[in-house]
Amino acid sequence: MLSNKQLKEYHDDGYTVVRHVLSAEEISELRRVTEEICESARGITQHTAALDLEPTHSPENPRVRRIKHPQHVHPLYAELARHNAVLGALKPILGDSIRLRSGCKINLKYPNYGSAVEWHQDWAFYPHTNQSVLAVGILLDDMDIRSGPILFVNGSHRGPIYSHHSQGAFCGGIDVVEEEVDVSAATEIVGKAGDMTIHHARLVHGSGPNVSNAPRRVIFFEYTAADAWPLAGVETIDLEEFNSRVLCGEPTLQPRLESVPVRLPLPVAPFQGSIYENQRTLKHRYFEDA
Repeated sequence: MLSNKQLKEYHDDGYTVVRHVLSAEEISELRRVTEEICESARGITQHTAALDLEPTHSPENPRVRRIKHPQHVHPLYAELARHNAVLGALKPILGDSIRLRSGCKINLKYPNYGSAVEWHQDWAFYPHTNQSVLAVGILLDDMDIRSGPILFVNGSHRGPIYSHHSQGAFCGGIDVVEEEVDVSAATEIVGKAGDMTIHHARLVHGSGPNVSNAPRRVIFFEYTAADAWPLAGVETIDLEEFNSRVLCGEPTLQPRLESVPVRLPLPVAPFQGSIYENQRTLKHRYFEDA
């Protein structure tokens, strides 16, 4: 369970960090499975339904920057999404009924070439009927200031939803120059393998490239309260599948409604498949320019 201090940090700053969530044995097994999945990219030339590749990938030298929907790729990740320590930390924020979103991923930054993720708000991708929406990041490796750590802009979850559009379409990133977003005081999150971040869906965040000699791999699971319903695509929901993702508590057909700021992610990004592809049309690329 979260301490009162951690709960206050989440509400005030938009995030908190929980240390030592996973044991060394659990981390070792997750690394083994992750490395096996990445090795399956050997011989392929294009992104797949499960693997998003680095621009420098080659069939002989596989480089994976994201494992998409890991909960469907290997049962170990599905078990991790239901881990008692993870759900126990989320209940003080989301309540007793918690749903896993489908858009989970593992972002991988291997030594000296891991791709940056430009500034964005998760909420821009999937606004809901209320703000009981968050993401956790479970560290598979130690993360220091050289490994492309997650950067959080403190308190930005209480601010506006910024434009994530470029050239007339959604691009999944914020042009911090045009939007005049001050990211200079963003907090670098460092930690040890087995630590976990929890951040609000409206929090502005991003991460630079990995310039260290060690890998930096983070599993991101997205969760909502069971009474938070997506504002886009409700008519296409497979209710049985939707309810199957309620990991604890009970599903409901009565969404809880709050007055929330919304910019729909439409028209869709011209490049699909991952946030890396979406952000290709972003005019000013903060980390690349830096």
